[in-house]
Amino acid sequence: MPAKSISTQADGKTFEQLRQECLQKKKLFEDPDFPACDSSLYYSQSVPINFEWKRPGELCENPEFIVGGADRTDICQGALGDCWLLAAIASLTLHKETLARVVPNDQGFDRSYAGIFHFQFWQHNRWLDVVVDDRLPAVRNRLVLLHSASNNEFWSALLEKAYAKLNGSYESLKGGSTLEAMEDFTGGVGETYETKSAPTDLFNIMKKAYDRGSMMGCSIDITSSAESEAQTASGLVKGHAYSITGLEEVNYRGKKVKLIRIRNPWGQVEWNGAWSDESREWNVIDSSEKKRILQNSMDDGEFWMEFEDFKANYDKIEICNLTPDSLTDDTKRKWEVNMFEGNWIRGSTAGGCRNFIDTFWTNPQFKLTLLHADDNNDKCSVVIALMQKNRRALRKEGLDLQTIGFYMLYYNEDHLGKDFFRYNGSKARSKTYINVREISERFTLPPGNYLLVPTTFQPHDEADFIIRIFSEKAAGTMYDIYACVHILLVMYVICLDRSIQVDNSGQLEFQEFKVFWEKMKKWIMLFISYDTDRSGKMSSYELRIALKAAGMHLNTKLLQLLGLRFADENYDIDFDDYLTCIVRLENMFSEYQGTFLLLSMNV
Repeated sequence: MPAKSISTQADGKTFEQLRQECLQKKKLFEDPDFPACDSSLYYSQSVPINFEWKRPGELCENPEFIVGGADRTDICQGALGDCWLLAAIASLTLHKETLARVVPNDQGFDRSYAGIFHFQFWQHNRWLDVVVDDRLPAVRNRLVLLHSASNNEFWSALLEKAYAKLNGSYESLKGGSTLEAMEDFTGGVGETYETKSAPTDLFNIMKKAYDRGSMMGCSIDITSSAESEAQTASGLVKGHAYSITGLEEVNYRGKKVKLIRIRNPWGQVEWNGAWSDESREWNVIDSSEKKRILQNSMDDGEFWMEFEDFKANYDKIEICNLTPDSLTDDTKRKWEVNMFEGNWIRGSTAGGCRNFIDTFWTNPQFKLTLLHADDNNDKCSVVIALMQKNRRALRKEGLDLQTIGFYMLYYNEDHLGKDFFRYNGSKARSKTYINVREISERFTLPPGNYLLVPTTFQPHDEADFIIRIFSEKAAGTMYDIYACVHILLVMYVICLDRSIQVDNSGQLEFQEFKVFWEKMKKWIMLFISYDTDRSGKMSSYELRIALKAAGMHLNTKLLQLLGLRFADENYDIDFDDYLTCIVRLENMFSEYQGTFLLLSMNV
């Protein structure tokens, strides 16, 4: 059974609840979480075009959600620079079971129409159900962003809107990696190949991926921004995301020729070399083979090319596998999955890479025990995938992807401080540090105890992250039982500590709880980083640094009073008192907007 999706609406209501409310009230849904206004389109500039928000019924006479089945010709790029997303959607249409998860078939313009639609995306190991109203940006009654080749078909435009809502705005979708969207459609595991340094059996690897239902994309590198979306003499576009939609072998003049089918999300501009739509090579092969492969070929942005030409012209291939099975052998495994969540926090757990050894040891540390070797092998297969969270949505705050990587080391100690990392080298690591949402690497390691250390390249760079660990045999994992216990303590405090600011009803609204929980996770990580001996206490001398890292700047007098109030006779502060202190300070910052009134502290 597929995992149940979670509603993302601020009021917690599901798609069906909202649709039924609208049908009963006989009014069309208007989404309060993603309103039809300029801020949903752009965050960094005024809207450059005079958009009007139109419902499908205002754009054509007989709107339909899907016309004749969803396929890759339904994906035509508009004015937004999100070709990476469109390439992923085109790949999605080739996988009907996956498509049905992302684009549920319980909606349309029939009797149940209420101006509301929903789509499901994978985010950080959870499936989210995102609802939208069907007001779409248009100019002169024509859609100007993603649209279908059929003027009365709207599933692809509404899918783009739901993905824009998930990421904060349409503008947030400008520029990206096809692999990012592919993972959000599947929850799969990404791999990247450079065509100029790829394995000699790259075609077989890609054919195996295609046969297993993997989604694939490709692109041509640029050397400067001036080359972005520049068209070559052969009809290819640099710095542009394409989807890979087929691989074949044909008999040509007595030899086997490997072919690859590629689609430009623009819906036009195609390769004009060998094996292009009208090339003479097609006249030499068997007519039935030609008909099967070419189908009804037209100028729709999709074309075939010989695989050697593909490798010579394209630079990068992105593959999203639905399972972590290797594409370089025929073995299919049952994979065990473990997941960690963590944070890099300035001044506490953002230690940077090993170039910064004085702070590297403060990065989050995850213990991984590979207990048993693979079947018929003395090594353990493991895939490590490190993903940054929510960075696209944070663009409007001036934040973007951090440059990330990770290390794996042997360990046999409980407390791993600076000297351990100074004198012990890594046993495995990410190939490079790079500013992408997720990096993943495949390793074959001896059984043993490993320490996994995810980092940003530079110290003090902040981000939230998740790590997925795939292993053939069950692996023992531990962020620290210590940390897990404190998560439970935090939940206890959330439920019982009345120092948390609530409304007049004495309750936290759902959206308020989400905001508070994000802050709470940061406070937990801060405490863990300063409790260096894992005693459940932190030194009162470090309270100033912890509070500063949490964004609370206090003068010396207030810090002295806090020490007197919350520290014990050994000048230590335990977790409960630390949390009580920081929650009360947070409330005061909120209520008085940073102006402290000493009497309200009750110290």
